[in-house]
Amino acid sequence: MESERESGVRGVKSAARAVDLLELLASRQNRPARLRELSEALGAPRSSVYALIRTLVERGWVRADPTGTQYSIGIRALLAGTTYLDTDPYLRIVQPHINELSAELNETIHFGRIDRGDIVYLATKESTKYIRPFSRVGRRLPAFSTAMGKSLLAERLDTGIEAHIPEEWTPLTPNTLVDPEALVRDLELTRERGYAVDNEENYAGVKCFGFALRYTSPAMDAISCSVPAASLDDGRVEVLVAALRRTRLEIERMAPVDLTSPSDAMLGF
Repeated sequence: MESERESGVRGVKSAARAVDLLELLASRQNRPARLRELSEALGAPRSSVYALIRTLVERGWVRADPTGTQYSIGIRALLAGTTYLDTDPYLRIVQPHINELSAELNETIHFGRIDRGDIVYLATKESTKYIRPFSRVGRRLPAFSTAMGKSLLAERLDTGIEAHIPEEWTPLTPNTLVDPEALVRDLELTRERGYAVDNEENYAGVKCFGFALRYTSPAMDAISCSVPAASLDDGRVEVLVAALRRTRLEIERMAPVDLTSPSDAMLGF
């Protein structure tokens, strides 16, 4: 997000705190939080946070448990999220392609968008060979450790990737790259070959291959294919990469080209 000095717009403290609270609750997924936890995480007095929570509970943006002591994200957040998906011009074009690609390969295909330091999953078509107990749509993962994220970071090597890199690097698996120089080398390789590889960097036992979608400048969206590492050999990798490359080109031919897209900092989810 732009600073007040850069944007020339004075921030509204209460609005910013409400957004921070909602993002904090969303990041916890299915783990409710107590008032004390929220107050400490936001660095705000309990009385202020409690007043804000009560307002958001009344409006449906925050949900309280029966005791009124634990809080989680409310149904209004779902309505806002589904509206975003329903009105996105690119998702309508991409969805049929990832459905067809998943059926062709019988592998899990993703579509995501970069948002600051994360990749947000906007669509996923699961393989029929293995079913996950949750939907990825709306989930966030660090851009530096995902194939989609690295494909988009590679597009930004010349202009800088600092805005998309966290201050603290938290490894998700033993393979996660947590050294800036190692990441840059990996992104340079990504740019050379035209696609990114998540080498079991998010989930042990799962590899992923990702392509940036270049219908905006800079590219904001990407597609990827997740595959159990045990099922891969060089021949299978070639098949997956060729199918992803072909699908990327098909999507780019159909998508409206926007060479004046808003900067990364102006896009949020």
